[in-house]
Amino acid sequence: MRTARHGVARLVDALRAEGGTVAEVVVDCTDGAGRLDAPGPAQVAAAGPRAGGHEDEYELLLEMILEGCRLHYGEALVVRPRDQDLALLLGDQLYALGLSRLAGLGDLTAVTELADVISLVAQAHAGCNTELADAVWTAGAVAVGWGATEPYESAKALARAGNPRAHDALRVAAAGGRAQERRIPEASINRK
Repeated sequence: MRTARHGVARLVDALRAEGGTVAEVVVDCTDGAGRLDAPGPAQVAAAGPRAGGHEDEYELLLEMILEGCRLHYGEALVVRPRDQDLALLLGDQLYALGLSRLAGLGDLTAVTELADVISLVAQAHAGCNTELADAVWTAGAVAVGWGATEPYESAKALARAGNPRAHDALRVAAAGGRAQERRIPEASINRK
């Protein structure tokens, strides 16, 4: 499986090609950031059977959405505007770019999952719970790549309710979702 460093490098190239304000504030930070040496949520989702045949596109669109999230919560890797209001607007732009690419693939199930991720991450950050936000991303990436499971749906319900067990339930659901090497029927992937 590729590392987050590869995904971030592709994100830099894509955002520079996008042009406009986002391209003007992109920096190349793929050197020296130790957290990029392991796979991130984008690489996890792209490695799943639901992304089969479109792995590169899934990785890139997830990197866009993840960077949009980072812009909203002050942890951006490559998009570095000086103004916080602009950071929020660019974060929204990256959410939209990633989700529109996903919709273009016709994977409406994954669009729904990522909308849940965005919402639950916002809720976690509102409660100053970055560990929960990370668990949401981990479990959401597995759901995009491998499909949602009942334990994952239950864990999301716990997170929505503000239950302190949500963090552990999301971690368990993510591990269980990836461990099940189940085949995803083609008919269950809403692609064009």
